Amino acid sequence: MSMDTEKLDQATEHDPGCCAAEGSVRKSHHSDKVKGSLINRLNRIEGQVRGLKGLIDRDTYCDDVLHQISSIQSALNGVGKLLFEHHLKSCVIERIQEGDTEVLTELMTTMNKMMK
Repeated sequence: MSMDTEKLDQATEHDPGCCAAEGSVRKSHHSDKVKGSLINRLNRIEGQVRGLKGLIDRDTYCDDVLHQISSIQSALNGVGKLLFEHHLKSCVIERIQEGDTEVLTELMTTMNKMMK
């Protein structure tokens, strides 16, 4: 076994089968810890968005609203980074090991969308 293959195997050991295909639809299979972290972050963001709506409803000073929007965007980026890291360490590696190089094109498209 080569050093690169060994590293790939180690990276997928924590959550094998992340993006398993069920019929023609791929699904993620996150560990309870990862799923819980994502849900907790999204719940906080949901609360921030409700607060933002309240700021606008109360005619809060625009600069304060813009700061809150920036905070929400940052929080969403954090969720995206966590999910992207998990995706790379499990789903992408798994598909490459299976010989599916289309995942690289998919990955580049995703990266381009995330960098907008």
